Amino acid sequence: MSDYLAVAETAAREAGRFLAERFHGSLKIEKKGQVNLVTDADRQSEELLKKIILSEYPDHGFKAEEGTESGTDSEYLWLVDPLDATTNYAHGFPIYCVSIALLKNGEIITGCIYNPNLDECFIAEPGKGAFLNGERIAVSRTESLDDSLLATGFPYDIRETDDNNLREFAAFATSARAVRRAGSAALDMAYVACGRFDGFWEFKLAPWDVAAGILLVEEAGGKISSWTGEECDLFKGEILASNSLIHMQMLDVLTKVRAG
Repeated sequence: MSDYLAVAETAAREAGRFLAERFHGSLKIEKKGQVNLVTDADRQSEELLKKIILSEYPDHGFKAEEGTESGTDSEYLWLVDPLDATTNYAHGFPIYCVSIALLKNGEIITGCIYNPNLDECFIAEPGKGAFLNGERIAVSRTESLDDSLLATGFPYDIRETDDNNLREFAAFATSARAVRRAGSAALDMAYVACGRFDGFWEFKLAPWDVAAGILLVEEAGGKISSWTGEECDLFKGEILASNSLIHMQMLDVLTKVRAG
């Protein structure tokens, strides 16, 4: 394990413990949009992560969901989601995580996703594989979309636009065995990496939502692309992740939906 990954795991576990301690406690909840929430726990977790990471790497850039940003023109950039699935957390629904990724000149070189409720820490580095609590993980071997369990999510502007993933959801709901919508893109991707889900699609995501998950899926033997099959642009927010075996089948569904 590299020093970068060790710091990422330490930070994720510390923030995760903090979030678990606050879970079911009194929270200050604010709205960033009609359905987009932020809590004081989000901000406190973000500050904790910043302190741990930048104390080790003060010259690195740091960019997190709740607005903490510094040195973003640095060769190294940490992308951090201090609490993925804030809505779940605010409602006492125990599916949430901390997600941390490190980029070097735009390439993801460290990924860590920690779920404190199950004490599950997913980590990956390029060329070294993906791991869950120290055990190597791999994507599923499901070959047919018909037999697949998929995951997705919906954008925060779902009430404001028809481009909201509902048509895609309907198409996959009738093409796959089942579709789950748990509310955490980071965990959805970690679960693709370890074979719990066979595929995942979503759009209008932020880079800190998916950066760690992209590395995990690729290192676990899966495939990542845009909805048109092109290379995924981390900063465009459109992603398709799969076990690679059903990737073309998922692309076919997305293509047909977009074609009307």
